[in-house]
Amino acid sequence: MTRTVPDVDALDLRHAPGDGPVAFGGVLGPRQLLAAYRRGLFPLPAADEYAAAYNEALHGDAVEAGEVALLPGGADPYALAWWSPDPRPVLRPGAVRLPRRLARRLRGAVEWWTTADRAFDAVLTACAEGRQPAWLTEELRAVLIELHGLGAAHSVEVWEGEGEDEELIGGVFGVAVGPALSLDSMFHRRPDAARIAVADLGARFGAAGGRLLDAQWDGPYVRSLGAEPTERARYLAELAGPPAAGTLPDGRLPAARLV
Repeated sequence: MTRTVPDVDALDLRHAPGDGPVAFGGVLGPRQLLAAYRRGLFPLPAADEYAAAYNEALHGDAVEAGEVALLPGGADPYALAWWSPDPRPVLRPGAVRLPRRLARRLRGAVEWWTTADRAFDAVLTACAEGRQPAWLTEELRAVLIELHGLGAAHSVEVWEGEGEDEELIGGVFGVAVGPALSLDSMFHRRPDAARIAVADLGARFGAAGGRLLDAQWDGPYVRSLGAEPTERARYLAELAGPPAAGTLPDGRLPAARLV
């Protein structure tokens, strides 16, 4: 029997799938998105009607059986999926790993700098370029930009050079809720620039009192950064802890300080 819940706060994740969507439907808005992140969920919008139809073909039986919930709102529930993987890869802000070769590079002649929240829109655009599936839709980007204006979504940028020669070569963005900041997506235009962005975000968020970075999807790359798979129940318990007390430092800093 189809199981409909009024909103993300009503979702019971104790028995929800850990390797597939836990719900479909609902609407994307700043309030709804923040509520989802506080509950340990994140959205994967379908890029178009064909992607929504694929969601229905793949998960429709689970929805009909009540194994995956439906949220009210939206013309096509399968156009918006909500995920909460189990286990969840988690990094501690001060424990992001950087390889020795990168440390040697940064101590050499390379001039890399980092900033926070200076070019949020540009980071979103770069993260969306060429990505499949194309989950970073225009609708989701608009909501994230609104959250950025409210101080809830953040970016870190990595720059090469100075002045007129300055070039954006890497970055990461995510949403801060409670003691956690998500690593929604990252990009690089130079080798290891995304690693620097994550390490810098961890350093800045740690300075603001944050305690964990949520890498969302497990895999070799996030493991190489130092992410540790964490049972969803433990992750949710940490997420319910005291929030970060400070604000994210936003100054321009040398990347070499991270190694």
